Amino acid sequence: MSATGTAHVLDNADQQQLLEAIDRWLEREVRPVVKEHDHADRWPAEIVAQMKDLGLFGATVGADYGGLGLPARTYAEIVMKISSVWMAITGIFNSHLMLALAIEKFGTEAQKRRWLPGLASGDIRGGLALTEPDAGTDLQGIRMTARRDGDHYVINGTKTWISNGIEGSCFALLVKTDPKSEPRRNGMSLFIAPKQDGFRVGRKLEKLGYKAIDSAELIFEDYRIPADHLIGGVEGQGFYQATGGLELGRINVASRGVGIAEGALKLATDYAQLRKTFGKPIAEHQAIALKLGEMATRARAARLLTLDAAAAFDRGQRCDMEAGMAKYFASEAALENSTESMRIHGAYGYSKEYDIERLYRDAPLTCIGEGTNEMQRLIIAKQLIKRNPV
Repeated sequence: MSATGTAHVLDNADQQQLLEAIDRWLEREVRPVVKEHDHADRWPAEIVAQMKDLGLFGATVGADYGGLGLPARTYAEIVMKISSVWMAITGIFNSHLMLALAIEKFGTEAQKRRWLPGLASGDIRGGLALTEPDAGTDLQGIRMTARRDGDHYVINGTKTWISNGIEGSCFALLVKTDPKSEPRRNGMSLFIAPKQDGFRVGRKLEKLGYKAIDSAELIFEDYRIPADHLIGGVEGQGFYQATGGLELGRINVASRGVGIAEGALKLATDYAQLRKTFGKPIAEHQAIALKLGEMATRARAARLLTLDAAAAFDRGQRCDMEAGMAKYFASEAALENSTESMRIHGAYGYSKEYDIERLYRDAPLTCIGEGTNEMQRLIIAKQLIKRNPV
């Protein structure tokens, strides 16, 4: 089921067929090769091609531009399914979809017509380039500049921790067009930045987990792009455009957390019924049963919080509090469930022969990505007070 040629938004039956197709794909194509790619930290070219055929690079892109036009709820379910098997590959299309969302939500019609069909088909793949060496959560602290030069802009600076930085070909690039602006956010702009002269990849960043997907440093030296690459065509809107997609991004990371939490639970449940000590399966020992009960409840709560945030997003409601709650709780659930599952596996949980060690390494990313959990709690509290004034 490819995004290419899609002429209408998928109805409920089509969405269910897509979910079933993803289940089959995970079992036949993904699960057998996960360890090979993860342990070698090797880009999964064949898996990426298959995701392209499934239409995942256009999952949330509107049907008018060649995408599947999926609601956030269905998208969240897709990410949950994939993450329960291999979380890292969801980052390949999530960061890409944040680029597409920025163009679809804030771009001019000409920009949408030019860029979205290629992004939806996966012929153009990329991501969101926001983070810099000295600016992560505090986006207003970025130093990359774009200077107007006739019909072009000249960009200089460095981005870091950019997903798809090596394999991607185009990025939504956050810069300062007015470095002296106060407040600082009013001097920021977002550009569509394809790879060309002046844009080079620095080093690949080695990571504890989240293997096989490339995270890289991007370096811009007198990088010249036409003025029509400024998203929306007006300077000073970049901060709002970049943060405008974070609700969906946080729902995605929450969904990854759900997938890891559920995947870790499944591994623990299966192992606890097979492994025997003192003459009976360890699942029958109270200490293990208590862990499984907590893990199951944690995973279920994380799923429901995430689907609740996705439903609010689909209704067009402001959902930064709901998305923050989902991201915070689901990522912590991923971390706790993967840790408990590893402990249930005993020494085998520490072995690279078992899948749980990968989930254990991947889980911490969800607590950091798309805004740290410390920041999520502040956002939740701020919105809670705003919605409930005395």
